[in-house]
Amino acid sequence: MKYPQLASFPELLSQLSEFDAIIDVRSPSEFAEDHIPGAINCPVLDDQERIRVGTMYKQVNAFEAKKVGAALVAKNIASHLEQHFLDKPREWKPLIYCWRGGNRSGSMAHILAKIGWPVVQLDGGYKNYRQHVNTSLPELAKKVQWRVVCGTTGSGKSRLLGALTEIGAQVLDLEQLAEHRGSVLGYLPSQPQPTQKMFESRIWEVLSTFDFEQVVFVESESKKVGNLRVPDSIIEGMRASPCIALELVLEERVALLMEDYAHFVSDPAALNLQLDCLLSLHGKERIESWKNLALQAQMPTLVAQLLELHYDPAYRRSIDKNFTEMPGAVKLFQSGIQDADFTATANAILN
Repeated sequence: MKYPQLASFPELLSQLSEFDAIIDVRSPSEFAEDHIPGAINCPVLDDQERIRVGTMYKQVNAFEAKKVGAALVAKNIASHLEQHFLDKPREWKPLIYCWRGGNRSGSMAHILAKIGWPVVQLDGGYKNYRQHVNTSLPELAKKVQWRVVCGTTGSGKSRLLGALTEIGAQVLDLEQLAEHRGSVLGYLPSQPQPTQKMFESRIWEVLSTFDFEQVVFVESESKKVGNLRVPDSIIEGMRASPCIALELVLEERVALLMEDYAHFVSDPAALNLQLDCLLSLHGKERIESWKNLALQAQMPTLVAQLLELHYDPAYRRSIDKNFTEMPGAVKLFQSGIQDADFTATANAILN
């Protein structure tokens, strides 16, 4: 077989695990926005170099731009060879792609193939992969037998999903994939959210591994998780599916949230900045009283009030409006908030 070989993403889908490396040669900013799951970034032009060459194309001419671009690409490929590939054996098989499967991936694929590696270049590049995700994600979502875990804020839905995963159940944890806890106070300070495209890639990757003869557990999310939009096909499927209602007493809900939101417990000023987002819903007087509770280290009282006056009413409105199967939900009372307690509930669900 002649290398480098060209292949489209749908053709390669069942063979991805056979590649020893998936190499994305686009610039770091392109890679950060989204990439094929498991890919590594070996840019043949970095962000500044790409701008430089692109500007020459527009302001000078294509010939001059190609000369400069070729020199940069050759230098960068040589660097990647020295840093990453010199120890690879003859049978090492990489998949290489860029934006459209053109010059950038072609240059890397040509050199690696000349060395003797069985290189495959992704025909159509990242654009081809992205089209596949956009097309197949709704198709995958329609095959899923959803079981929707419902419950008021602090009832431990995310912990239950984690426990279900640990005992081998199929779980789509949208908040984990979105790196956000789904509420107005749900951002994680040390974890910026992925881009919308990356979020969709992560969902596609998880759904692609599922056995559609088995049920999939998911949390009763709204249409957005932080700044990210849950794909319509998933929302529509969830909202028409059987529900599991998880219940936990108020005191333990408060204790659970104090653990999960420890970054706010230790930083009342940061919490108070977020509370301003609720000003239009609760008015200045109530928000100020909540801020004072935070500053006075009365966090259990503040959390209880937030649950009773904000989160619980909002949850009930959302569930009543959006989840048509909730009236027939299986009700489960969660006893305790330790890992073993959630494992027991997860086993009860599966058994």
